[in-house]
Amino acid sequence: MPYDSQNTMVELQKAVCFVTLGCKVNQTESEAMAQLFREAQYQVVSAQEEADVVVVNTCTVTNTGDSKSRQVIRRMIKAHPESVVVVMGCYAQTAPGEVLGIEGVDLVLGTQDRAKILEWIEKVKAEKVPQNAVRGIWDAEEFEELPQLSEEHRTRAMLKIQEGCNQFCTYCIIPYARGPLRSRRPENAIAEAQRLVAEGYPEIVLTGIHTGFYGEDLQEDWNLARLVGELEKIPGLRRLRLSSIEPMEYTSELIECIASSDKVCPHLHIPLQSGSDNVLARMHRPYDLKEYSALLARLRQRIPNLAVTTDIIVGFPGETDEDHASTMEFVKSCNFSGIHVFPYSKRKGTPAADYPDQVLKQLKDQRVKELLVVARDSQARFSRSFIGKSVDVLIERVDLKGCAVGHTPHYIQVEIPAREDGKLWVSGEFVTVVLEEHHVKLS
Repeated sequence: MPYDSQNTMVELQKAVCFVTLGCKVNQTESEAMAQLFREAQYQVVSAQEEADVVVVNTCTVTNTGDSKSRQVIRRMIKAHPESVVVVMGCYAQTAPGEVLGIEGVDLVLGTQDRAKILEWIEKVKAEKVPQNAVRGIWDAEEFEELPQLSEEHRTRAMLKIQEGCNQFCTYCIIPYARGPLRSRRPENAIAEAQRLVAEGYPEIVLTGIHTGFYGEDLQEDWNLARLVGELEKIPGLRRLRLSSIEPMEYTSELIECIASSDKVCPHLHIPLQSGSDNVLARMHRPYDLKEYSALLARLRQRIPNLAVTTDIIVGFPGETDEDHASTMEFVKSCNFSGIHVFPYSKRKGTPAADYPDQVLKQLKDQRVKELLVVARDSQARFSRSFIGKSVDVLIERVDLKGCAVGHTPHYIQVEIPAREDGKLWVSGEFVTVVLEEHHVKLS
């Protein structure tokens, strides 16, 4: 043990590093786990620094996600041969034996019981044997409370309010990785939001696996609209942003709540997945194009200049040229402000992976390119509609030259030149800008 200048023994602080793959929910959970380690007197360091414990938070959305998770696990084992290596997250939940079979993995956690990670690490050290701490996900009955975040280095804070999914789309492994719907107790969600605002976060993003179904399992009169209504009462909260909500979860109450609020951002992410009714049916999506169009019309009637972003899966098994053409035309008609385009990827364990009519990779790649052109045009058109208008920008980062980057309530990314008076922009401040073309990247 090292000594200080007075020849007194000094106990070195233990260190932990995190590598997080996948979605924003994973990022939020890693940050909560980091807080758990801080409370146990660990220092949280980067993956390039020496660490006593290495935590890899994995993704399993596609087979490619599994492969990337394994690559990262092996890379971290090689980089930290003396560390306790913990693998958690969705891939660990769905394939714990496979993960434990990687030489050098010491502990496998899934998507529950993560608050016990320190206990399990001590068990690994005492018994010197790799441990599998994964339980069957369908045993999960309540939302798992993790430590409240206190050291996010961001201007916006993620607030997880829900876990699990009961939808079982034919391409998706998430229900098997995350289990059934579990909603966070409203008093806990509200208390954390109040604390985040008190700590200076001007924007909070509500997140979850199936956010729109919040409250369904609470056996009380709680739903997403009511929770949003309570959160927007918090003094000092400037913005409340909603993460992905499924099309059929927009109740009249929720739409009215969003439309009447001066804090809920006029930006909604509404997954479409395909612009073909035939493909939507094979995906087991609970809506058709007519219903999706009607929802957009209702929302835009109540919320002028609404920004709508979406997800599209290209090349789903059985997708014909006609289905792809339908998707192209439907997407053009929706005037999305942003589109995430994904080529379909087989996921072992899902029905679609066994469908016989898989689309060739070359054809999928071509269709992705075609849809990306539409996506870029749609995003540029939406951004241009704000040129010449005053917009409020929440500054998120400032570079060494003094230039700032932030987002408007509609989630348009804005680049602001350095101040002419020599002063610096400050991360977390709001700036009103008359939007010009040089502020936004337009295709």
